[in-house]
Amino acid sequence: MHELYRDPVYDGATDPTVVIADDGWWMFYTQRRAGHPDPGPGVSWVHGSRIGVARSADGVAWSYAGTLEPDAAGLRLNADGPPVVVDATHWAPEVVHDGARWRMYLTEIDGVPDRWPGHARRIVEYSSADLRDWRRVAELALDSDRVIDAAVTRCPDGLWRLWYKDEAAGSVTKVATSTDLRRWDAAGTAIGGRAHEGPFVFALGGWWWMITDEWRGLAVHRSPDAVTWERQGGPDDVILAGDDGAPRAHHGAAVREGDRMWFYWFGHPLAAPDRGAEATSLDDRRSAVYRSRLTVVDGVLTATVIESSQIDDR
Repeated sequence: MHELYRDPVYDGATDPTVVIADDGWWMFYTQRRAGHPDPGPGVSWVHGSRIGVARSADGVAWSYAGTLEPDAAGLRLNADGPPVVVDATHWAPEVVHDGARWRMYLTEIDGVPDRWPGHARRIVEYSSADLRDWRRVAELALDSDRVIDAAVTRCPDGLWRLWYKDEAAGSVTKVATSTDLRRWDAAGTAIGGRAHEGPFVFALGGWWWMITDEWRGLAVHRSPDAVTWERQGGPDDVILAGDDGAPRAHHGAAVREGDRMWFYWFGHPLAAPDRGAEATSLDDRRSAVYRSRLTVVDGVLTATVIESSQIDDR
């Protein structure tokens, strides 16, 4: 089934992002409480999550390293894992290196909501020298108070750009720009149309690419400059739609290893089609992290699921 990693605490690893540091590979992910014995009513199990951390020497074999827990300064890696009782929700970490330090852009929600609408979401920046201790910097002022799923990179024009899902705008991808990663200026809608989430932007094969999660597979958009975007294929074309022996792909992130580009994403290995976050059974809630090799041929991006690590069913 090509599974690369399963969270050993709640079996709900989602929204992975991977970076390669001097001391190895690090994965940060939303630790959904899929297997929690009593998570609460409704969709409480999707909330109340911490950021899980896993480590690897090669990007293939991963070991659980704990969770990022709040302290007086920000967040600190706790090898003992999440607390029994939680009073906040952390989602979808984006981790980038700015040339001097690591920065994390984290979605935060107060409390543990048991339903989807009506709860403010915000994106908060943290910084770190070692990927273990994170200092809280600031909440970002963006287009609404319903923003999640940050993606950040420096673009060819020298500006930093932050793409994110704005639920108040119909769940499309908005963008903000910055010269210094301190002040962010609204720059409109990057990808409109059909609702989606989880944007991630990277350069490969002479183009810039944005991958988004449409909950039926991943949409691909291409750009010469990371500013103007065109969709790859037609409006119904997606990649990693679950027709290659692996489950349907959801929210992921790319990392470059030499001349290879890997894309880490999550799926529901035991779920019925079109389930996931709306699921009621434990099998539908469980999730795993997978890895695909991204390549560009004649200006077309393709993804192939390869190099799996065998993990026992839970």
